[in-house]
This record gives sequence, structure tokens and C-alpha cells, in this order.
Amino acid sequence: MFQRIAILVLSIAATGCASVMNETTHPMKVETRTEAGQLVTGAECKLSNDRGSFSVKSGDTTQIRRSNTDVDIVCNHPQNKVASGRAISRANAGMFGNIIIGGGIGAIIDHNQGTAYTYPTWVQLVYGKSLVFDRSNQKEDQPTPGTDTGLAPLPNAAAPTAAASGAAPPQAGSRVTMDDLRGLLPPQP
Repeated sequence: MFQRIAILVLSIAATGCASVMNETTHPMKVETRTEAGQLVTGAECKLSNDRGSFSVKSGDTTQIRRSNTDVDIVCNHPQNKVASGRAISRANAGMFGNIIIGGGIGAIIDHNQGTAYTYPTWVQLVYGKSLVFDRSNQKEDQPTPGTDTGLAPLPNAAAPTAAASGAAPPQAGSRVTMDDLRGLLPPQP
């Protein structure tokens, strides 16, 4: 009898607690606002992490593949400056449950599948700003407040840095992605 219970407990631990509790995708509502606070719908937004890229129109909700890496978000609208943001990936309760109850095997499985991590469920990007959204600041039924990074995701402001780094400056009217912005930063030691 004890042997059967032990096998059952090990089987449950090996499946991973977060894997049982969470899907491999996570919903995220993306909205965009002007600097004056006016809601703008219909902007083309691209969300990306190490698991893939996802497109959504601002005002809509999409499913993001869970991962331990952050989600980069860039929204383009013809009448506004670029809006960018980063949604921070945080370990969820399933990961801690694995560590306490199931041990390392379940935690490794959930980490590899991404099910141990969660993003903010509702973000509001602001045109002309680059914001960071942390799920730990999220309140139920409200957008997660964004923290301004001080970086302006504007093609015109980035052009001098691009020339200095050897990267091609963005063309007028082109869409700027987070990868474009990363290419403009000096290398880290």
C-alpha cells in the first residue's frame, strides 16, 4: 500500500504543479494611449519573447506563450509616435508549490515549459514613451501601472546613436521594433 502511495506522489510531482494549474499561454490585453491620456484603438502591436512573436491590435487581448523571459511590446499607429514596453516575467504560485511539495523535478519541468511564469494581464502603452510593466504591481480589474524608463522610442531621436554604432538609422515612416532599439544601445561589458 505504501509503495502505491509513494508512486502516486512521485508521479504527481514529476508532472509539475504549474503544468497542472496553468496553460502554456497567458492572456494579455494591450491598450495604447496618447501622452494626454486619450485611448487609441487599432494600433498594430507586436509582442515577442524567446517563445515567439505575437501580433495584436491595441484594445484587444492576445495569448502570449509563457516563458521566464520578458515580453517586449512595440505598437505603431500612423498618427502617433511609437509606443514600447516590456512586460516582466515573474514566477507564479505553481513554481513555489513545486519547490515546497514536489521538489526539483516539477520545478524543472515547469520552468522548461514556461508554465511556472506569469505576465501582467493588462498593459497600457503610451505613445512616445518606453514603459516597464511588472505583474507584482497589478491590481485586479485594472491595467498594470507602467514605469517610465526614460527612453524615448522615437526614430528621429535614435538616428544619431544608430550612426555612431554603425547600425542603419530607421527610415522615416518605418516601424521600430525592440530589436531595432536594442541595436542602438552601446554594448554591455
